[in-house]
Amino acid sequence: MEIKKAQEAVDHWIKTHGVRYFNELTNMAQLTEEVGEVARIIARRYGEQSEKPSDADKDLGEELADVVFVVLCLANQTGIDLQKAFDKKLELKTKRDHERHHQNKKLT
Repeated sequence: MEIKKAQEAVDHWIKTHGVRYFNELTNMAQLTEEVGEVARIIARRYGEQSEKPSDADKDLGEELADVVFVVLCLANQTGIDLQKAFDKKLELKTKRDHERHHQNKKLT
């Protein structure tokens, strides 16, 4: 799905099921919470922390999707065309970082 279509799908869901968007500050807090849940899974499953039995059934994909959902909400309510912004960022990173990463001895 294109990012624009994802933004439209989130907007439709909010208007159909969510009544309205939470305000931007609330959504920023939601985003922080969701990123924290992703961090908890990564730290315990792939990092050095021990995974608790209650964390074993946590779905990383679902938590990442929660992050994307809130990011799309924030983009919608602030008038950002995230597809355009993402394409621009990818182009910039490609120009800026291509040689830099190839010359990084830590990555070979």
